[in-house]
Amino acid sequence: MNSFFSPIFAYVDPSVMTYTIQAVAGAVIALGAVIGVTWRIMKKKTQKVLKIDENSKKEMEEDVQIIDDNAAQKDSESNPGKQ
Repeated sequence: MNSFFSPIFAYVDPSVMTYTIQAVAGAVIALGAVIGVTWRIMKKKTQKVLKIDENSKKEMEEDVQIIDDNAAQKDSESNPGKQ
């Protein structure tokens, strides 16, 4: 039991601490990404099962169509077989 609590004398280089901080930060970021992706997948599946449409109350704009007669004439002149 004494060997379990005996003091350990060791030198920890500053570069070791920098590496440790980077490893911990990388693990936290990776864990956050996994949680985020899992959350989105579960949310999508839950909405599908409960038949919830998240776009039902959003106001959608119509597609914009630009009509340019000059461009249409140039296109028909360059491609006479295509209408």
